[in-house]
Amino acid sequence: MRLLAKFFPEFVELLDKTDELYRQKRFIDEKTYQYICFAVSIKARSKPCVLKHFKGALDAGATVQELAYILALVMREASGADDCWTHDVLEGWAEIVAGDVACGCLT
Repeated sequence: MRLLAKFFPEFVELLDKTDELYRQKRFIDEKTYQYICFAVSIKARSKPCVLKHFKGALDAGATVQELAYILALVMREASGADDCWTHDVLEGWAEIVAGDVACGCLT
């Protein structure tokens, strides 16, 4: 965000306004909000956000055990999605083995 703040401050300002709108229109309690943000932060691989929402969830009344459950849930759901996606991509594995692959990335 520091780079954006320096070279595209209008974008950062709009993000701040969006955050404020989320706060004003929130229909869920703080702990649920922090749980969701924690899970999304894990999937986004954002260390600062994981730390922020881990602490935010604790401050909102979550336990470390609950957060560990959410971590496990995110990992399990991600592995299931990865498994399904990879099987879809490799559905024609026999053709790939035979050298008949058109991925659009090889020249």
